[in-house]
This record gives sequence, C-alpha cells and structure tokens, in this order.
Amino acid sequence: MSGSVLITGATSGIGKQLTLDYANTGRRVIACGRNEFALAELEAASKNISTLRFDVTQYDETMNILSELPFIPDTWIFNAGDCEYMEDGVVDAKLMARVMNVNVVGVANCVEACQSQFERGHRVVIVGSIASEVALPRAEAYGASKAAVSYFARTLAVDLKPKGIKVITVFPGFVETPLTDKNTFNMPMIVSVHRASDAIRKQLDAGKSHIYFPARFTGILRFISLLPYSWQARLTEKLVS
Repeated sequence: MSGSVLITGATSGIGKQLTLDYANTGRRVIACGRNEFALAELEAASKNISTLRFDVTQYDETMNILSELPFIPDTWIFNAGDCEYMEDGVVDAKLMARVMNVNVVGVANCVEACQSQFERGHRVVIVGSIASEVALPRAEAYGASKAAVSYFARTLAVDLKPKGIKVITVFPGFVETPLTDKNTFNMPMIVSVHRASDAIRKQLDAGKSHIYFPARFTGILRFISLLPYSWQARLTEKLVS
C-alpha cells in the first residue's frame, strides 16, 4: 500500500525499526517520541522521515503537537508503551498507575488528538501484546494495561467501521528491544525487531485485522487462553518462568 505513516514510540524497539523500514521503501514517515537525540538520528537517516517530539502521557502537549502535522498519513501506528513488573505478588499501585498512564491513557490521548484527521480508507494500528490473552507471571500491571488496549482497539474497530476506517490490533510475543533487555526470566521464541517489523508490515499489507507474531508462540498462548483458568495458570508458569 502506498502512502505515508505516523508512528508513536518511534525512537526505539519496534517503532524505530518500522520507521526505518517504511522510510527505506519510499514511504513518508512521521516519527514521534520523547528522545530528542534519537529523533535527530532518525531524521538524519532518511529524507523520508519527519519527527515530532512529545510525551504521550501529557494530554495538552499531545493535542497541540498532533494537531499540526507536516502531512496527513493514511496509516497511523500507535506503538508507544512501557513495561514494569511486580515481584512476588506484591502490588505497587503507583507502578500500576505509571504503566496504565503510558500504555492505555497515552494511546487514548494520541487517538483523540488524531481522530479529526482520520479519513475513509485510513488504517489505525494499535500495538498491544499477546500478554493480554493470558495471565503471565509478574505482569499484573503490563498485562492488565495491554488487555485494556486490546479491548479499546477492538471496540474502536466496531465503531469506526461504518466510517470506512479500519482498526488493526497487533499482538506481539517477545521482541528484542530495550524493554525486554531488562527481563531476567525466560522469553520463549523471542524475535528481533527486524522480524517484528516484517511481520507487522506484511500482515498489514495482507489486510489482517489482528496481527500475531511469532506465529508459534502466540499460537500456543492463544490456545492456552481457551482452557479453564486453573489450567492456564499451570501451563503459563512452565512456559514463562
């Protein structure tokens, strides 16, 4: 599909690789993030990349920056997110609030800021996580936030369909990024950001409304999600420990 793309969370991980890959195929990209140095590097990497610097958790800032785009993209990828874990079942409400603020409220801020610019034929891509499908160890905050993102995206898809706007939800497994570099537990079938970018772009171009990768790992978790909760807990404990 020809056209242009806006990507949040573009300064690292999946967002950065998507930005570079789309730019290398001739697509114009608006790369959004907080890291001024990383944004400057992206602009220097390709004439197809424009950048916007803002924090998705800051409502007024997000509204102001995203209301004046250099051009209107036809694909909007809301990818910015964060991850913090709780240990040994000890609940940290402030940690929960931080994660929810970035992963859920941040997405809502961006969608609200951009929605007046959505047009028939546009694609709105919201990056969630396969962690939203099953309860994983230590993921009380992260998994709950991604479950909220998944519900938000799937409901938005229903409401925007009559307007000719397609909403796509992405469910990655483990991907080698600065976030997962901090993990000290087993991450089965982890993939590179290159494979993640390839999977997202290919499945988008194939018209998929729900994107899962890597296929084997996400397929296993999707199967586990169909089982009784007590069975799910036993299986995920063995899978990710």
